Amino acid sequence: MRTRVRTALVFAITLPAATGCAKTPKDRLQGRWYGEAIANAPVDQVAKATGWVKGAAIEFSGSKATVTIPAESPRSGSFKVTKAEGDRVTVAFLRSEGGRDEADFRLDPGNKTLRWDIGDGREVVLVRELD
Repeated sequence: MRTRVRTALVFAITLPAATGCAKTPKDRLQGRWYGEAIANAPVDQVAKATGWVKGAAIEFSGSKATVTIPAESPRSGSFKVTKAEGDRVTVAFLRSEGGRDEADFRLDPGNKTLRWDIGDGREVVLVRELD
């Protein structure tokens, strides 16, 4: 009986400590992500879309984000994770003039690939900048 109580006590103490170290979705997004590829684009648009994607980047730093899209000036502002379920994250980008844009992302388990859902089953595949 004493062994079971001791085991339960050790488990009760170590479980919160172990789970407390897990990264939040916001933490997992931190860093610079570069466009790598596009998934599910029509065959006749893959080359053009891939060129656009290769010029895209998103950088998350603290509560700020900078989004770089080809042929546009980079946009910076604050962001907030509004929904997180497993590897799926919805992020609200807050505009300085008061509006907001939302984007859905999917993080791979190793935090090396970020998939940005751009609609119609298409995803921009971004890779994390190596430290």
